[in-house]
Amino acid sequence: MNESTALIPLNVPALKASCGACSMHQLCLPMGLDEKDMVRLDSIIGQRRRVARDERLYQMGEPFRNLYAIRFGHFKTLQVNAAGEQQITGFQMAGELLGMDAISGDRHHCDAVALEDSEVCEIPFAHLEDLFGQVPTLLRHFHRIMSQEITREQNVMLLLGNMRAEQRFAVFLTNLSTRYATRGYSAQSFQLRMSREDIGNYLGLTIESISRILSRFKKQGLLAVDKRAMTILDPARMRAMAAGTEQCSPIS
Repeated sequence: MNESTALIPLNVPALKASCGACSMHQLCLPMGLDEKDMVRLDSIIGQRRRVARDERLYQMGEPFRNLYAIRFGHFKTLQVNAAGEQQITGFQMAGELLGMDAISGDRHHCDAVALEDSEVCEIPFAHLEDLFGQVPTLLRHFHRIMSQEITREQNVMLLLGNMRAEQRFAVFLTNLSTRYATRGYSAQSFQLRMSREDIGNYLGLTIESISRILSRFKKQGLLAVDKRAMTILDPARMRAMAAGTEQCSPIS
């Protein structure tokens, strides 16, 4: 089953967010909260915000006020250097938080751009900090989310520094597979929301290298590709390639 997003007109007035009514609450901040604490969290969360495809949720250098829980849709985060060159630092999906990069310095260190029409719940961070003192379970879960984000960034550094091109792409697909499975979607068949150019930018590869890897994986029976639709045909072998225990012959 491919992941699908029911698009809602972007001109509909913003609605008050409710964690208890959200299908993503078991992946997001409310995970593990009882009903009473869920109500407390609901009381501080602001409006749902619609973000159109290619629209920025926030920009590098903007003052930090809110965290954003992705209700549906996909985003990419990116940084722009002094020469105007972009570096994509991550891809985010429903149930994940955006904006944690700004907690230490009170300003965002990256841009967050919607890859498709999406919706987020605004969480005023000052109110969330107050709630941490009242709900220790929420604070512990937030620390876990931050730890996962740090681990993800470390894995990207490893990805870009030590892995061959085929392994980088195998890690990328395996990571997406796991995240979609956690959300109740197929672990083997899914639609890429990002372009090949974006994937190449994130992995430190050219778009030509991405195309060659896809062709090689198709020939080896690892992957079926139909435009942006991906089907992992041999998950065990793909995981082995991602782990570095199985090698692919070099790209010619």
